[in-house]
Amino acid sequence: MSRIVLGVSGGIAAYKACDLLRRLQGAGHEVTVVPTVAALEFIGESTWAALSGRPVHTSVFDDAHLVPHVKIGQEIDLVFVAPATADLLARAASGRADDLLTNVLLTAHCPIVFAPAMHSEMWLHAATQANVDTLRSRGAVVVRPDTGRLAGPDAGPGRLPDPAELLAVAVAVLADPSIAVRAAGQDMAGLKVVVSAGGTREHLDPVRFIGNSSSGLMGWALARAAVLRGAEVRLVAANVGLPAPPGAEVEAVSSTADLAQAMAVAAKDADVAVMAAAPADFTPASASQTKIKKSPDGGLELNLVQTTDVLSGLVAARTDARQILVGFAAETPGVGETLLELGRVKLARKGCDLLVLNEVGHNLVFGRSESQITLLTAEGATGPFTGSKDTLAHQIWDEALAQRAGR
Repeated sequence: MSRIVLGVSGGIAAYKACDLLRRLQGAGHEVTVVPTVAALEFIGESTWAALSGRPVHTSVFDDAHLVPHVKIGQEIDLVFVAPATADLLARAASGRADDLLTNVLLTAHCPIVFAPAMHSEMWLHAATQANVDTLRSRGAVVVRPDTGRLAGPDAGPGRLPDPAELLAVAVAVLADPSIAVRAAGQDMAGLKVVVSAGGTREHLDPVRFIGNSSSGLMGWALARAAVLRGAEVRLVAANVGLPAPPGAEVEAVSSTADLAQAMAVAAKDADVAVMAAAPADFTPASASQTKIKKSPDGGLELNLVQTTDVLSGLVAARTDARQILVGFAAETPGVGETLLELGRVKLARKGCDLLVLNEVGHNLVFGRSESQITLLTAEGATGPFTGSKDTLAHQIWDEALAQRAGR
């Protein structure tokens, strides 16, 4: 169990922090809420106390004999500020210590994450961007805000991401605090990456299709991690029913042919392309334009042909020697086979630079928040690594960047 301070500053998005608090607790963490005085104008102290089950302090003078403005920061594993208003970012960047939350920020020895939320003009203002740069230069993680409806009729960048997105960041940083270092340093800034996610569908008729169980969670985690570390991210999503990760441009596709076409275009100027989607390997030789009716014998014969090999196509079309291509291998070893042997054969056949290998099956990988992966390159294998998909996503990016640095 990790100890977290949830800092809440005075913005309308404070209501989302209630949901984030519940999610952090549901993940097994102990959460202490430290709101600013302005935050209490939106959500009262009694609400925070009831939801967290812990005392709520707003002043450095509360329980002064315990020296809370120093002690709280010394005894926690993560400070997560959501929402972080323009005022809070400015005060944190200038080293102010005029309330309990800013005191905690100055005394914390753990990773600090800010999730900004404000009107677009405030977020885009040079002063705010300078404050974000300052905080990152000191090791803080600043999550890119979402784009969408703001307070009142306005819409644009500055919306607090959904609590599920914020929880994913918290989980990754708690599991591996070094992720905060990479995110603060924006080590993927200037890189264009494309990630595919989900599972393709090959239609038999307007109603039925051949598909697979891929949920898209790994691709989403890879996109989220790359955005957090500063990359420009394009996500090609095959039948994924998830909200778009803030900061990523999403293109929806359905079939393997659609996926191949979209990835071919997106990968042309990408520095790294990741094929995390699970393409269907076979498609009907011809699809019915009307719903296929049941026959008296109850059977149906299908004539299937192989689909386009998307990853091999990307390898063949590569023109930039520094471009890194990452594939995934979801395998089910049979008698006399090993997962690693299957992965090595696939790596050689596909010709990609990095292969992410995992064993799939009942209650394994698909639709689950955790996974186990082995990373294969021409130099050898590392792993297996086990953890949340959000944590594993950063390990995959680390290896991809290492491969690129070696070019």
